[in-house]
Amino acid sequence: MNQVDSKFKQYIQEILEEGVWSEHARPHYRDGTEAKSRYLTDVTMKWDLAKGEFPISQLRPIYIKKAIEEIFWIYQDQTSDLDQLERRGVTWWEEWALADHSIGERYGKTVKNYDIVDRTLKLLEENPWNRRAIMNLWQYRDLDVPAKLPPCAFMMQFDVRRKNGQLLLDGKLTQRSSDFLVAGLGINQMQYVALQMMFAKHLGFEVGTFSWSVMNLHIYDRHFEQAKALLKREPADALPYLTLDVPEKTNFYEIKPADFTLHQYEAVRPQLKFELAI
Repeated sequence: MNQVDSKFKQYIQEILEEGVWSEHARPHYRDGTEAKSRYLTDVTMKWDLAKGEFPISQLRPIYIKKAIEEIFWIYQDQTSDLDQLERRGVTWWEEWALADHSIGERYGKTVKNYDIVDRTLKLLEENPWNRRAIMNLWQYRDLDVPAKLPPCAFMMQFDVRRKNGQLLLDGKLTQRSSDFLVAGLGINQMQYVALQMMFAKHLGFEVGTFSWSVMNLHIYDRHFEQAKALLKREPADALPYLTLDVPEKTNFYEIKPADFTLHQYEAVRPQLKFELAI
């Protein structure tokens, strides 16, 4: 078992044994029952992408292609229109759809409203050392517009350093909350590693480190049995890694999901089912 899965199992165990119970939980299951959870606060993990470390779990299969398509929907399409997302083959946002079949002023719409991608790339192009390359989706003007869910993964920060003559782009994803077994076992992390790789290719840099910081890392009560099942699994020692097969200095908007390839991924099957808390 590689160090990524070892760390993920460590946190699953810690949540089950030491996590505190949520109080006045907002989410509910489809039958109307309150979706309670056990959780840890202020969890941070860090990987060195330059050394081949890659934050994706092999404890269960992860829908890599769909996860990457979602990132393109947010940061290239820059829309919250679910029809556009469904054309990319992703349907898991349906529970949060509004009457216009969007998720409102959230995610990609916020990216467009504040020109977040182009402004961040411009900052890094004009001065990689500026320490201000921050992409923040937690914009109160947008959040004032009613919708069913605020962003979970809401901030990405970039910093640059030079090592052995090469510029490295480091990244940090911050989340207010993470449903660990559904989205936190490498889905959100690998999505934003993919985004970091796209930025690096646009700039002509290499990727460096990637950090993931979540304030509330939780497992829902109806997922406890799945959590125990994951703890019993022993995935292969394989070290998965992601490549972006485009030349350096490829324009961010010209990169396609098909340009990504995941290597040496050996997930344990069968897939587990998780009742969604909405």
